[in-house]
Amino acid sequence: MTKGEILIIDDEPQIRKLLQISLESNDYKVIQASTGTEGIHLAANHSPDLIILDLGLPDKAGHEVLKELREWFEKPIIILSVQNEEQDIIKALDNGATDYLAKPFRTGELMARIRSSLRMNQNAECSPVIVSGSLVIDLSTRNVLKNTVLLKLTSTEYNILALLAKNQGKVLTHQYILKEIWGIGAQKETQYLRVFVAQLRKKIEDNPNTPHHIITQSGVGYRFT
Repeated sequence: MTKGEILIIDDEPQIRKLLQISLESNDYKVIQASTGTEGIHLAANHSPDLIILDLGLPDKAGHEVLKELREWFEKPIIILSVQNEEQDIIKALDNGATDYLAKPFRTGELMARIRSSLRMNQNAECSPVIVSGSLVIDLSTRNVLKNTVLLKLTSTEYNILALLAKNQGKVLTHQYILKEIWGIGAQKETQYLRVFVAQLRKKIEDNPNTPHHIITQSGVGYRFT
């Protein structure tokens, strides 16, 4: 029994072969594409559980492929690319990537990120209640409890927490969070976001100075764990 089907979109045959061997040895079914157009076609026809996408494709930019996929594909997409500048990572995450791993990569780390992404997606589909240690977030009632005590969050604080929690394990950029919470005109107000995150941490963290739920990804954004 396979753990799921994974689509590899990468123009390098040696990378595809390495990924195929690693994935199949971990009981994943693998399908492959060497171009963006072929990858989109396979994604539409096979509905894989996860996509591994290279940004340097021969027929169209990987960022464009990512945006096209995200118009309808809701399952995890992990970027695997030699493009490892901060701006490339931020752009990919803003365009809907679940995770980002730079080449050359360690197969063990990639497998761990795949498991995490699949687990995160399964949890999001199965339950409106997210539990992280003593913190319980009920998305259906908008209630947040810590050690069974109902927390008093402002509407904005709850919206930030819910957005991060629904994307647990994934880094959300400052710009993405600002756009989702306050609209596209607020994407440069990173200091505004920091103030709200600081207030939120005081309410949900045991020690706001060493947070365990909302983790800062320096220069990029935040991740809920």
